[in-house]
Amino acid sequence: MKTKKVEALWSHLHWLGVLAEAGSFTAAAGRLGVSKAAMSHRLSELEQATGVPLVRRTTRSVRLTEAGQHLVDSTRSSFAEIERSFASAKDLASVPQGLLRVTVPVALGRQQIVPLIPDFLRLHPGIRIELELSDHLSSLAKEGFDLAVRHVQSVPDTHVAWKLCETQSLLVATRSYLRKRGTPARPADLGAHDCLHYLRGSVTPTWTVEARKGDSERITVKIGGSFAANNSEVLREAALAGLGIALLPDFSAQKDIRSGKLQIVLPDWRVTGAFGEHLFAIRPYATHVPRTVHAFVAFLRARLHQGFAAPQARPRR
Repeated sequence: MKTKKVEALWSHLHWLGVLAEAGSFTAAAGRLGVSKAAMSHRLSELEQATGVPLVRRTTRSVRLTEAGQHLVDSTRSSFAEIERSFASAKDLASVPQGLLRVTVPVALGRQQIVPLIPDFLRLHPGIRIELELSDHLSSLAKEGFDLAVRHVQSVPDTHVAWKLCETQSLLVATRSYLRKRGTPARPADLGAHDCLHYLRGSVTPTWTVEARKGDSERITVKIGGSFAANNSEVLREAALAGLGIALLPDFSAQKDIRSGKLQIVLPDWRVTGAFGEHLFAIRPYATHVPRTVHAFVAFLRARLHQGFAAPQARPRR
């Protein structure tokens, strides 16, 4: 094959950079919207043009050679500037348009975000959304996401964050379970109940609560029960089945509290340290934020600003 002119290899270099970020041919091809075979062929052409190996392929991973990493490092800022310029040019359009890639936790996405998307797309017909539901804390830059919705206490300093609303953690159970086992009157009573908790490694499960008003008394209670899971939807279903008292984020419990299927337990106490207290939209810091991102964030803030707490979840007066 004749050596290609350098200007004919710009896209090859870009694909090499995407491969370096994605870490595999499959992931890189997915981000670029091409086949894995096309990805491999394009990089083979680049290796032939440079005359040196650029990628080390194994059965489990892909790594760049020293020459490959040098090419990526030396061209990264140029491609980033091209991407920023292209995004700015697109934003000159009268309406937001283009692809928006978003990642959201599974339960939050299914229960609260997905139901809002049809209205958003009707408001912005020029935008296309690719939504990933995953509890995995993705590297937004590495995996090519424009935005993440996160239920966390705080966000990294390297990211731009928009607070969407406040959230809280709630202890809930069915009335039938409470009639059978009794309603806890104080935090210490939780130790005698079947408690449905979120799996967090092999540590002994505990719940920490503090009074909603008055003094700042904080109490940690060791809890136990016959069931635990790493998904709030699953814990909610277990609570609805009468298996015990569940600790849930309010966005998972809201609907069933309003319908009366679940009842707040210890309403004068607030659970701390279990789930995040804010819902954020976040993205890696950049000098330019696409209009598609601004549009989606503004839409979510307008729809979610009141939060998720049901009336019964408010502190007693």
